[in-house]
Amino acid sequence: MYSKFQLAVKYLKYYLTASNGKGHGIHSPFVFDFIKFVLNDAKKYDCYRPIEKLRNNLLQQSALIKVEDFGAGSGVIKTNDRIVKKIAASSLKPKKYAQLLYRMAKYYKPNKIVELGTSFGITTSYLASANNNTAVHSFEGAAAIAAIAQQQFDTLGLQNVHLHKGNFEDTLPAFLKNEKAVDFIFIDGNHRKQPTIEYFNSFIENVNPVILIFDDIHWSAEMEEAWEYIKNHKKINLSIDLFFIGIVCIKKELLVKQHFSIRY
Repeated sequence: MYSKFQLAVKYLKYYLTASNGKGHGIHSPFVFDFIKFVLNDAKKYDCYRPIEKLRNNLLQQSALIKVEDFGAGSGVIKTNDRIVKKIAASSLKPKKYAQLLYRMAKYYKPNKIVELGTSFGITTSYLASANNNTAVHSFEGAAAIAAIAQQQFDTLGLQNVHLHKGNFEDTLPAFLKNEKAVDFIFIDGNHRKQPTIEYFNSFIENVNPVILIFDDIHWSAEMEEAWEYIKNHKKINLSIDLFFIGIVCIKKELLVKQHFSIRY
């Protein structure tokens, strides 16, 4: 992963070169609507407060749990015996981006969502709260983390979350074998180039996604290479770089690839 200094330099470059996030000069109806109705939607939705209360509770828990790490690992925590609040501090998606994913799911109304990397279920809860009729299939490798995530879903009364526990290499192929219609995907489970590309290809080949979102696309040189591969894939014709997350779309009506970097 990049050092804090390297990441800061990259962010500064992004900030200075990205579109201003107001929609000016954007010649894509889809992206203009995304900026106007999703990115800049400042409404405080009812689900925000209870989910953020759960986040704050997790950030105060001192319980020690044993975590199996199947991905690139934590850049902060180097042992498998980990304290809940430290995991929460390093792995939960900040509310700015978790709430953005909620607004995306609410605005685009996908029928079925897949999330790779449940963590403690905060982002999952946002995705599931967008529409009670949308099935959210969330995958988590670590059993102890999945158990805590389930507690959050139970507390919120979420009935549309389907939690898949175990190594993605086992659980994801089994899921894709039976599912052919997943239209909204959030990948936050493995911050390495090859697995990220393999997950992307699995979805592209097996289901018919419309929107795919990738976390931490500038986290490391590997992730930047994965992002370049993904956004330049022949089936992808629109991408949006928000620095900490990347969004790609499959829109058959677009005849020319469009790539946007937007300040957020």
